[in-house]
Amino acid sequence: MFYQLLFKKVDNSPVVLFRIFFGSLMAIESWGAILTSWVKDTLVTPAYTFTFIGFEFLSPLIGEYMYVHYVLMGFFGLLMALGWRYKLNAFLFALFWSVTYFIQKTQYNNHYYLILLIAWIMCLIPAHNYFSLDVKHKRVEEKQSVSNWVVLIFIVQVGIVYFFATVAKIYPDWLNGKFISIMMNGSASWFEKHLNFQPIIQVFRNHYFHLFLAYSGIVFDALILPAMMWRKTRKWAFVLAIFFHLFNSATLHIGIFPYFALSLCLFCFDRASIQQRFFKKKPFFKDLEVQSVDSKQKIIASVFVVYIAIQCFLPLRHWLIPGDVLWTEEGHRLSWRMMLRSRYGKTDFYYKNKETNFIQKINFSDFLTADQISDFQSKPDMIWQFAQHLKQHYQNKGVYDLEIYVESQVSINGGEMRPYIDSEVDLANVKWSYFGHQTWLLD
Repeated sequence: MFYQLLFKKVDNSPVVLFRIFFGSLMAIESWGAILTSWVKDTLVTPAYTFTFIGFEFLSPLIGEYMYVHYVLMGFFGLLMALGWRYKLNAFLFALFWSVTYFIQKTQYNNHYYLILLIAWIMCLIPAHNYFSLDVKHKRVEEKQSVSNWVVLIFIVQVGIVYFFATVAKIYPDWLNGKFISIMMNGSASWFEKHLNFQPIIQVFRNHYFHLFLAYSGIVFDALILPAMMWRKTRKWAFVLAIFFHLFNSATLHIGIFPYFALSLCLFCFDRASIQQRFFKKKPFFKDLEVQSVDSKQKIIASVFVVYIAIQCFLPLRHWLIPGDVLWTEEGHRLSWRMMLRSRYGKTDFYYKNKETNFIQKINFSDFLTADQISDFQSKPDMIWQFAQHLKQHYQNKGVYDLEIYVESQVSINGGEMRPYIDSEVDLANVKWSYFGHQTWLLD
């Protein structure tokens, strides 16, 4: 039964259409990042970036080369959409996107991680076997079908995202509208500055509107995928999804993600409907059961199960780490805790030369941009990384016997400031615990 579910042959229209949408959106995202100065502000101007821990070897790429990187990445996305040497360009896009993902955390968003996962999935699936330049130039054989696992992987992945996003929202500051009020007040300030349309501004600052958004957000995340999968509710669910994502696009300014999320809805629609609307010349392929399963398919099935297991484990891993993930941030990334909290930190770093007993307070602006200074002071991994960066900086100046101490306070969702880092611990000489709790974090 399981093998039948994974390997029966189904019409490939949703996969082909998604290839076109995904590649086009990635081209827009890549080139748009240059035009909006995102690349300049995030990857060119900074002298140092906060990479994912373990990916420090990517740091030398920071600088004007990143303009070339993003131009090329956009072309890879466009060529992927066109289906021209699809496998190569899908791989190159996934590789280049992985570099941009792991190279900095200041502008971290969960949708960057989702794009990363989808990009590597695209490398593995035959999305170019119809309506592509590869077919036109006879580099691949034209086909009307794919194995069902190709469609299921997208549906299950989206289901995981929405499920854990729902669970993460069930905590006091979401349920009482406190966090939503912070977001909406920020949006109201933006509209006041750019449009000054008071009716919208007043709605955005209304507490009952905040509560409505909080609970409707939970309901949407919990029910949108089942509603999209059920034929009787699919039409209205898709209309609701359009409204939801366009509202987020207008108020949260999160780039192409709302449109990327809408494109993933393709896999919930009836395949015959997609074929009739977008590929009228294409014969519709009726589902075909498999008669037997070979060793290659068994390997694919095993990889499928392992991948889904990992995706389910990552959002749960914070339960294995002492402390509240909302406070410690340990286990926060890669777990679909999306738009969930607002953090503010006030942190001071002190450099001590042990040979001379000279102590100096660090001026952040000597090392970091304004965006980096604003973001890193409330994130424990970035605080530790900056201590390591300072250690290397002073060692390059010939000072090897040194210590770095930190005094830090953090506020969650506008709450009281609380001590965050043990100020007696020398962070320059503390190892990072990759899978456990950082003992220098205060409860």
